[in-house]
Amino acid sequence: MKERVFTVKNKAGIHCRPSSVILNAINKEFPYHTFCVVTGDGQETELNSILTLISLGLTVGTKATLKVEGPDEEKALQRIGDLFENEFDFPPR
Repeated sequence: MKERVFTVKNKAGIHCRPSSVILNAINKEFPYHTFCVVTGDGQETELNSILTLISLGLTVGTKATLKVEGPDEEKALQRIGDLFENEFDFPPR
């Protein structure tokens, strides 16, 4: 299992649209991996739906730990961790 600390940079936090992008990447690119997020207060949640991700209440500046387990952990950790730190701009300009 690999871990990475990330900081949410999206001004509106991780709401519906960023959650959708993150979960779609997990499901399409890393179907044989397990992802969990551990918040600063110790709440650990497996990323298996948009609702579980939104329920974490990750706002701008929040630091949390992403954990991944699977056949290509390093690549998965980098890709999904980068999405958590992405500054989403919807709609794209």
